Amino acid sequence: MMRHPRFLKNQIRLEIQCSLRAFPVMMLLTLPWFQAEVMGYSKLYDGLDTYGYFYLVASVPLFLLFTDYCIYWIHRWLHIPIFYKMLHKPHHKWIIPTPFASHAFHPVDGYLQSVPYHLFVFLFPLHRMLYLVLFVLVNFWTIFIHDSDMITGHALEKVINGPAHHTLHHIYFTVNYGQYFTWADRFGNSYRQPESSLDPMLEVQALDKAKKE
Repeated sequence: MMRHPRFLKNQIRLEIQCSLRAFPVMMLLTLPWFQAEVMGYSKLYDGLDTYGYFYLVASVPLFLLFTDYCIYWIHRWLHIPIFYKMLHKPHHKWIIPTPFASHAFHPVDGYLQSVPYHLFVFLFPLHRMLYLVLFVLVNFWTIFIHDSDMITGHALEKVINGPAHHTLHHIYFTVNYGQYFTWADRFGNSYRQPESSLDPMLEVQALDKAKKE
């Protein structure tokens, strides 16, 4: 994919540099949330059976659905021209993203899209260790969907917002704003179905073929 005509020169290095510049500011912006959690103002809890085992399990899909829907709208609002130009445009510099682009944001953009994760534990009870596990997994998922993979035709394609969906978002800008699922995009009329004919690798293959002829 690095041979794609829209893959920038030294892009991976630029993505890493962008991430490293953003991390300190995002950390400072996030610090009040963590401080409030440590001081006991959130609904985080320690006992596995504090709210019952059914809720312990149910809190996982609740967390995913809540954060997915919130991020959908935050992400979509970041595409309003004035916000896009100020905040979100740096992330869309990576039209053919790599996993290193996953955190290559304007720091305020990255912070805004993280707010639902922190807000959740002030609205709903969540086990403390489960919260940490989910937070780590969310970051791995964010890395995963930025690998420009356009594998299509799998059973969960119309439910899960995977790498193919997010690749289309980076290419076409106004589709597939969701984080984990496709339901919010369907509700918001912004869903685009991944198709093998849209795979950016086809452009790379066409260029390689043209060079050989």
